[in-house]
Amino acid sequence: MVAFGKKLRELQIPEWREHYINYKLMKKKVNRYTQQIEIGTQNDYYVLRDFSRLLDIQEQYRAAGQDLLRLLAFVEINAIGLRKILKKFDKRFGYKFTDYYVKTRANHPHSQLKQVFKQVGIVAVAGAIFRNLAELEDHKESYISIYDQLDLSYQDPVIDSIKAALNRLSNSTNFLQFLGKHAMLLEDGLSDPAENNVDERYNFMSLLLNLVNTFLYMVNTYIIVPTADNYTMSLGAAATVCGIVIGAMPVAQVFSSVYFSSWSNRSYMQPLVFSSIILVVGNTLYALAYDLKSITVLLVGRLFCGLGSARAVNRRYITDCVPLRLRMQASAGFVSASALGMACGPALACVFQRNFKISFITFNEDTLPGWAMALAWLIFLVWLCICFKEPSSVIPSEAYTGKTAILILENGCTQPLLLSKDGKQECADQECDDDDNDDGGQSKRSRKPVNSIMLAYKLLTPSVKVQLFVYFMLKYAMEIVLAESSIITGYYFVWSTTNVAVFLACLGLTVLPVNIIVGNYLSNLFEERQLLLASEIMLCIGVIMSFHTLIPYSVPQYVCSALITFVSAEILEGVNLSLLSRVMSSRLSRGTFNGGLLSTEAGTIARVIADGTITLSGYLGESKLLNVTLLPSLFICVYAIIATCFTYNSLY
Repeated sequence: MVAFGKKLRELQIPEWREHYINYKLMKKKVNRYTQQIEIGTQNDYYVLRDFSRLLDIQEQYRAAGQDLLRLLAFVEINAIGLRKILKKFDKRFGYKFTDYYVKTRANHPHSQLKQVFKQVGIVAVAGAIFRNLAELEDHKESYISIYDQLDLSYQDPVIDSIKAALNRLSNSTNFLQFLGKHAMLLEDGLSDPAENNVDERYNFMSLLLNLVNTFLYMVNTYIIVPTADNYTMSLGAAATVCGIVIGAMPVAQVFSSVYFSSWSNRSYMQPLVFSSIILVVGNTLYALAYDLKSITVLLVGRLFCGLGSARAVNRRYITDCVPLRLRMQASAGFVSASALGMACGPALACVFQRNFKISFITFNEDTLPGWAMALAWLIFLVWLCICFKEPSSVIPSEAYTGKTAILILENGCTQPLLLSKDGKQECADQECDDDDNDDGGQSKRSRKPVNSIMLAYKLLTPSVKVQLFVYFMLKYAMEIVLAESSIITGYYFVWSTTNVAVFLACLGLTVLPVNIIVGNYLSNLFEERQLLLASEIMLCIGVIMSFHTLIPYSVPQYVCSALITFVSAEILEGVNLSLLSRVMSSRLSRGTFNGGLLSTEAGTIARVIADGTITLSGYLGESKLLNVTLLPSLFICVYAIIATCFTYNSLY
């Protein structure tokens, strides 16, 4: 005990006498507990509870708690000040310096900014405050200490505010944020709540209908994949013509995405109603083609389905009508609905293993997907007309001057960083430190949405072009794997439709688990550009493994290579869209030719070319189909890796 007091003096710890006295008191307390337990006058539970509280509660505890609260307030003020300074810099300079600064400093071992973002100490402080508040509330629960009973119902709003501020400023990524970035919805993570107040335009049922529309469309896209080759052969065409049948939908989607994006500037309900009607007609034609013995009707039906793609409207509704506090959840819901539809589509093909006729109409595994989807879209149309609520006012994109998440250097430095005396006086008169609308006419013009494809192309920097090409590459590789799966497995392994459907459904079910791993773990361990390059390399390895060489082609080789290719493409898609959302021009966040539309078009064109490649390669025979379709995929993948390496340093 004497040695302990001497050590306290040597370390020059403030108020060491009080600490020494506390130490002696606790030691006496331990001796007394020991004696009481030995003679049986005290039970173990009481000892544990009493001594836990003794260790948790020291002298001047409440005064220390108030000091900690003041410290937290000080840290929060500094964080807010830093945010305002960075935001003002971004606004005046026209360059998104905030993301670069926070990204490079938040987790760097030598950065002083890391002291603000270090959350372990903050969590401990919050725990102490919870304990103090719980005691003031005089909880009667029976527990030894709060560390054994974590469920304290009392929650101080100050803690929530502190946590929210830290989450906004820190570079930590969670699964919800990672999923939300898949949706390619650009937004300003540092904008004030008043600037994003769209509560009056938000309606939960309308949002739900948009998500259901997303789900049904993805089901509609992939439900025919397991049976497309059999359907085309039953109409007298080659099995590889299924590439055209599958590709007809994305061909039409290239055009439908543009007019639906433009239409959503004026209304949300009208394009959704039109989309549902077109999809009812398209699926009906697809199903009737069997009895009409017409490959033309089959293709027209799929074209109509592509013309009914309203994914641009779904994205736009989330961007424009969902409040900022719910937008990340809605974005994650959009991606989850897409992934679920991608898995459910092939799985439903297993259910349709029937063959019967009603009058002159045939219902079998080829036509039932069309009839089922026509009925589903008809039910959705009725639900849409009854429950969808058009927002009170649809803001034309031309009038929108809001801010977005990513600002790049578009027009150079539009205003001097150091103002003259007159400029400072004018700024003070206008309270420019608190006003976000003092950028000047040129700054407002620089935020004007893009409604011309040529102007959109001019705003694409080399980094953005490379990322769009990477997106093209991964969609091409995925479409090759999915679209030719029924032909390849039928030729090499004689798989049935059910086997193909189960295999594709299993691939689709990997989407959410993979995103959980990337969003919760990998994105916190590695930079996004590192994940981008690594997933590109893994995708390339998967493509190489898929080739049929001298050894016999086996099921394990095909399944493993397809799984590596598909999973790598899924990881790549999330990281790629996340990087795109940060390096793309702010002007591409709204308007007809927005960032979401450009990425969708890149992926859709990739699917069209992949499906066309399958059909053209079919003329060489099914024995050469696999290697011939994989060669372009390998070339595109290698080129994407090289392009990424050249722009690696510009990806933050």
